[in-house]
Amino acid sequence: MRDKLEKLIAAYAELEKKMIDPAIVADPKEYARIAKEHARQGDLVARAREYLQALDDIEAAKEMLHDADADEREMLQEDIAANEEKLPALEDEIKIMLIPGDPNDEKDTIVEIRAGVGGDEAAIFAGDLYKMYERFAESKNWKVEILSSSPSEVGGFKTIEFKMLGEKVYSVMKYESGVHRVQRVPKTESQGRIQTSTATVAVLPEADEIDIQIDPTDLRIDTYCASGPGGQCVNTTYSAVRITHLPTNTVVQSQDQRSQIQNREVCMQMLRARLYEMELEKQQEEQGAARLSQIGHGNRSEKIRTYNQPQDRVTDHRIGFNATYNGVLLGDTLISIIEALAAAERAEKLAKAV
Repeated sequence: MRDKLEKLIAAYAELEKKMIDPAIVADPKEYARIAKEHARQGDLVARAREYLQALDDIEAAKEMLHDADADEREMLQEDIAANEEKLPALEDEIKIMLIPGDPNDEKDTIVEIRAGVGGDEAAIFAGDLYKMYERFAESKNWKVEILSSSPSEVGGFKTIEFKMLGEKVYSVMKYESGVHRVQRVPKTESQGRIQTSTATVAVLPEADEIDIQIDPTDLRIDTYCASGPGGQCVNTTYSAVRITHLPTNTVVQSQDQRSQIQNREVCMQMLRARLYEMELEKQQEEQGAARLSQIGHGNRSEKIRTYNQPQDRVTDHRIGFNATYNGVLLGDTLISIIEALAAAERAEKLAKAV
């Protein structure tokens, strides 16, 4: 452990030297990468130094015992015992911190919800999920900005994309990617029959221009008149924007902002996020680093959670965790599911690291 921690502290010192190297300071992309790594390693290095200091204090106190009188020996033995007592907890904390983290955990997030199987009820459920995340964000003091939406005539959304901004948003929201299933009696059901509907949630780490470089010649940009539910025109200017990334045939569009310039910027944010996600998936395939089986792969085709209204139960299928229907949809107990998923992931990684 000592050798590993000493190398870690030495590497951290090298990062600090690089952060004042004029050549690196002049390269925004490289400086940003090193600054992020420096910030990520800060707490770990502090604990490593505390651990090594405790070892050094124990060793020094044991050497002093040989020439100490009775009073000094009692004091030194108390110091040794105090330092030895805190070592196991520090070691466990360091082991957890040594688990490789997701480099995107610090990022803000773009969330896309799409109604799936179930017709009008699926759109209503998609709207319920959006309200759930909106309440959850409020409880975390995060900010929510709608980027693009396609409301349903019966309520809810056919699709909605929004940004969540705050402290370590992606580290929390990444567990929400996948297919969400609801079992309940729809408001439109006159005979009280339970219907199963689905909505797909995609959680993308927001990518900035440093992460993803987009060649303007690879883009086809179309503008059109923004429309509301049912197709009626809501303005007479071509403020809505659709951008197609030709090499990947990725299409994004936005009409909810007030101007064409704002809609174009929103489209670029969504496009960067989607291209970044594609790049991450490609890297994971190459490295064989798919998500842990215990928490699922986060694929949009994977059913991750069932919301059962008649039984007042929400079940996360990845870890078999249960919570109450209203508690989760109201955003009050969603955090309990996410914390359980995060704990399962940490435990699995720690088991593999030991």
